[in-house]
Amino acid sequence: MDREARAEIAEGGRIDPGAVVGLAYADGAGPAIVGRSAVVRSGTIIYGDVEIGDRLITGHRALIREHTNIGSFVVVGTNVVIEGHVEIGSYVKIESNSFIPTHTRIGSYVFIGPCVAISNDKYPLRLREEYEPVGATLEDSVSIGANATLLPGVRIGEGSMVAAGAVVTKDVPPWSLAVGVPATCRPLPEKLRDRNRAKNW
Repeated sequence: MDREARAEIAEGGRIDPGAVVGLAYADGAGPAIVGRSAVVRSGTIIYGDVEIGDRLITGHRALIREHTNIGSFVVVGTNVVIEGHVEIGSYVKIESNSFIPTHTRIGSYVFIGPCVAISNDKYPLRLREEYEPVGATLEDSVSIGANATLLPGVRIGEGSMVAAGAVVTKDVPPWSLAVGVPATCRPLPEKLRDRNRAKNW
């Protein structure tokens, strides 16, 4: 039984003491592959069978589980949990204490605020014979406000914004603003009809 952590980390990476990259979660697990100039802070655990592009930055105690693919210039904040079998594009910021369940798809230039909860099980621990996890899909240039909740299978259309505290139960059309509980959608104000960008990634 070979359960030692294995990783392939490109040049310029900084792995702090107390971080684990390439956790062997099962016999025969592959390595974690991390691109150039990564910063992985203490307490973070990245499982094997994860592929990440250049310039990953994590906070402390982030968890990235197996079969997750992440692009370049991605920030994964403190205490973020990415449950595995997740696809994340490039230029993405996931702020602290957010939960990303299995089978979630996140595009590029996406912002996920602190304490966002995404779910993938419509009837938790019920109807197990029918259970099939389905996470949310966040298209490119989406912004999700703090403490928002996205229910299983919803699609947040390109360029849309979800307000802080909103509970999204249905798809959000592209370039819309979703607010309230349950969230209702309206056209995104003209002044916000722009692609996401940051002063630095």
